[in-house]
Amino acid sequence: MTAPAIRFTDLEKSYNGTHALKGVSLDINDGQFFGLLGPNGAGKTTTINILSGLVLKDKGKAEVFGRDTVNEYRFTRSNIGIAAQELPQDWFFPVEKLLFFQAGYYGLTHKTAEPYIEKLLKRLGLASKRNARLRELSGGMKRRYQLAKALVHDPKIVILDEPTAGVDVEFRHDMWKLFKELHNEGKTILLTTHYIEEAEMLCEDVAIIDEGKIIAQGKPNELTKQSEKSGITIQLTGWNESIHNKFNLYTYTFEDNRLHFTVKDPEESLPEIINILSQNGCHIQNIKTDKITLEDVFLSLTGRGIGEESGT
Repeated sequence: MTAPAIRFTDLEKSYNGTHALKGVSLDINDGQFFGLLGPNGAGKTTTINILSGLVLKDKGKAEVFGRDTVNEYRFTRSNIGIAAQELPQDWFFPVEKLLFFQAGYYGLTHKTAEPYIEKLLKRLGLASKRNARLRELSGGMKRRYQLAKALVHDPKIVILDEPTAGVDVEFRHDMWKLFKELHNEGKTILLTTHYIEEAEMLCEDVAIIDEGKIIAQGKPNELTKQSEKSGITIQLTGWNESIHNKFNLYTYTFEDNRLHFTVKDPEESLPEIINILSQNGCHIQNIKTDKITLEDVFLSLTGRGIGEESGT
């Protein structure tokens, strides 16, 4: 069996007596777009910093394509590119030169790196800023530079740590398009975010981490279906009690000519509900669906919103 691109096994990490990670185990397959969701302080950044070698774990194991990130760090780090929220930089060097420095860290010669760096500068909209010093860039351009830096050695795994935090909507959508392109090219992408819309839009699978533990994992639509809290509200005329037996498999209430159903998946249940009502003489006037989101799932699991601080 082929080893996953990323595997965490029982990871534990403490800072000054505070447990940041409490036995995190997770597999991310090659080519997968995976989201790690949680509030600030939940353990997201600690997890990816252990993977990239920036933080030493206390217990457990982290692997890249089946190889240990400590014992075989040269291999594992060469396969990872990380676009972090903040990293120390030399603010006085031009963007292009900094990318050549980064390529050199991975053993790439200037001649080898040059065409790929040129391609990255154009692809990320940085070509006109190649000679600008990092301190002169706007917040959005700095984010683009961070991504270019992560990609400069063409890694198989790209880690995006809160890549669109604090940026405007237009920039966020531009980045989403680029992330999808990278995924379509076969990159394994690990995204950490507390923006639910971002995870629902991009990720094939997600894990929710809270207080250093994985508390839920699966495809976004599977996680939302686990809780029967989505709803369908139908305004109608012609209701009669004989129809009641037709809805034995549903949980619903009827009041003021309004039917409200509590379901897992409104899109899946709605056609059958409409069919039953139509066949039994009801005239539908209005339909409203209310689908549970990952934010709702997180709230039901933790008792607080994903944008709130973790207790750790």
